[in-house]
Amino acid sequence: MNDCYQELIKWIKPEDILQEEPMSKHTSFHIGGKADLFIKIHQYEELAKVLKIAKSYQVPIFILGNGTNILVKDGGIRGIVLQIDFQKIEVQDTVVTVGAGVKVPYLAGKMATYSLSGLENLYGIPGTVGGLIRMNGGAYGSEIKDVLLTTTYMDKEGNIHTISNEEHQFSYRHSIFEKNIGVILEAKLQLTKGKEEEIRQRMEENLASRKQNQPLEYPSAGSTFKRGDGFITAKLIDEAGLKGYQVGGAEISTKHAGFIVNKGNATAKDVLAVVEHTKQVIKELFHKEIKLEIIVIGED
Repeated sequence: MNDCYQELIKWIKPEDILQEEPMSKHTSFHIGGKADLFIKIHQYEELAKVLKIAKSYQVPIFILGNGTNILVKDGGIRGIVLQIDFQKIEVQDTVVTVGAGVKVPYLAGKMATYSLSGLENLYGIPGTVGGLIRMNGGAYGSEIKDVLLTTTYMDKEGNIHTISNEEHQFSYRHSIFEKNIGVILEAKLQLTKGKEEEIRQRMEENLASRKQNQPLEYPSAGSTFKRGDGFITAKLIDEAGLKGYQVGGAEISTKHAGFIVNKGNATAKDVLAVVEHTKQVIKELFHKEIKLEIIVIGED
């Protein structure tokens, strides 16, 4: 790993490459062991160099957005974590070109100033555009696929490709990027003309609903489990009486059964123990298999 690091520091600014970096500092759960290397990427050229060097040293890479939908295990991450910081925003009529590192709430607010509608329901999602595309994130009946025209990404060889909406193979909380085909660089979104005051009103209504119904006062990774096929997972967890179930610092929220929260000093082991208990109880009571929405990475 040291040889790889020595090669990387020739191309990456010292402040943008960190060794033994605690992932708890970079995830909304505030949980996670150390990454061997944590690199913040600002330029496409930097990304191409890192991908090439990592490949030559056979060092694995994990791409991080805003760290809002992941649980990093307590043993940390072997290899390189890349945080993508592409912040481009260009507006041409109703088409917006946006960098993968732009945070969704900021983008939605920015589009309101242009009187562009289409992102109001996504406003409260705390992730980045790249993360949203990767998992076809959504809220209040909307998903990113509804406004996405194209995505531009860099493959592992450093080549740049652009794919259409259809080529993403979108489904519920899924896109082709879950197969690790490359690193998302930017996307084009098709929005529609609207009235700024009406757009902002819908954004504020959605945010107020989140604050009222979700446990935003505690660190979490958002909704822990996927919606079931023909059932609402959070409703089953609630009916099973699991609200408040706790292992260590990890608890099924008493406010919303779909969230596992960090009540203080929770470990990934605590969270996964709550997950397994929840899965087991739901299977025993309702004969349903429930699946995680959050991504679990790293080593025990």
